Amino acid sequence: MAMSNRKTLIERIDSRAGQIALITMTNRKGASVTLSNVGAGVVSIIVPDREGRLADVVVGYDNAADYIADGPCSGKVPGRYANRIAKGHFNLDGVGYSLAVNNGPNALHGGPTGFQNRLWDVSLTGDDAVRFTRLSHDGEEGYPGNMAVVAMYRWTDDNRLELTLEAQTDEPTVVNLTNHTYFNLSGHDSGPVLDHELRLYASNYLPTDETLIPSGELSPVEGTPMDFTKPHSIGRDIKNDFPALKYGKGYDNCWAVDRYEAGRIRPVAELFDPASGRQLVVETDQPGVQVYTGNWLAGSPKGKGGYEYKDYDAVAIECQDFPDAPNHPEFPSTRLNPSEIYRRHIIFSFKTRAKAK
Repeated sequence: MAMSNRKTLIERIDSRAGQIALITMTNRKGASVTLSNVGAGVVSIIVPDREGRLADVVVGYDNAADYIADGPCSGKVPGRYANRIAKGHFNLDGVGYSLAVNNGPNALHGGPTGFQNRLWDVSLTGDDAVRFTRLSHDGEEGYPGNMAVVAMYRWTDDNRLELTLEAQTDEPTVVNLTNHTYFNLSGHDSGPVLDHELRLYASNYLPTDETLIPSGELSPVEGTPMDFTKPHSIGRDIKNDFPALKYGKGYDNCWAVDRYEAGRIRPVAELFDPASGRQLVVETDQPGVQVYTGNWLAGSPKGKGGYEYKDYDAVAIECQDFPDAPNHPEFPSTRLNPSEIYRRHIIFSFKTRAKAK
C-alpha cells in the first residue's frame, strides 16, 4: 500500500444535546479511525483485508446524534462503572450508595446518563492523537466524589489504536472504564460474526446469576463452552445448553486474564476473520475481558449506509475490571482514592493473515 502523509479532519454537527465533534485520523497507509465526543467513542475503523481492500470494521450509525442513549453503547466509554453493579447498590467506608437501576434489577454502565451519553471536551494532540476529557461531579448518577476523566486515543501508522484511560477524584469512589466498540472484521454490514475465530488468554471465567451478576467465584473454562484458550469460531458452542449462554442469549461474560499483574500490558484476546484475513489483537493491563456477541443488536439505530444490524452481527471485547467488584472484596479493587491516579490501557492492533492453503 502506498505511503502518504497523515491527516486529521474535524467535523462539527449541531444537535439538541450540543455540538458533536467527529475527528478522523488517517495514517500514512490510508487506514483511518473516526472518533466522536459523544461518549469519547469510536465510530469508524477502516483497515485493509489480506488483499489490501479497505472496509469499516465497527458497528456505528450515520446520524451522529443516534449515539446518544443508544441501547448497544456502540463504540463508547461507559462509566463511572462499566458493566453491572448488583441492585444498583454498593457500600464505601460504611456509607451506602444507590444508583439508577437500568438493566433488570441492576445498574449498568454508570446509569442512563453515564459517561457514554455525555458530550466530552475534545482536543488534538499532534497529528496522531485525540484527547477527550470531562468532569463527573459529585453525586452524578449516585457516585461520590468529583472525578476528572481522560480518554486519550492514538492511531499509529501500523494500524494500532491505543487508548489510555485516566481518572482522579477528590473523594474515595469506585471506577471501572472500558471501550465498548463492536467489531465485524468482514465489514460492519457483513452479517453475523459467528464464523470469526476467537482466542482468549483466560483459563477462568466469572459465573453469574441469571441477571449476569457474578457469584464471586472463578471457574475453569476447560470442558465448557466458555473455553477459548485455543482459537475456534464464536458460533461453535453459542447455542449449547449451558447456563451462561442461556442467561445472555449468547456470550455476555467476563473472563479473568491469566497471570494478571497490575500495570502490565499483555495480549488478552485475538479475533480472526477467515473470509477477509483481518485479525484483531487486543492488549490491556486490565484484569478482565468481557466478551459480548451482540445478542441484542437488533433494534439498534439505523446503521451506517442504512444497514440494519441484527443480533450477532458484531462482537465487543471489553477490557475492564470485574463486574460488581465493589460488592466483592475478593475481586481486584475498583476503589479510587484522592491520592491516586487511575490509569488503564487498551490496544487494538489490526493485522492480516494469508489465506490457509
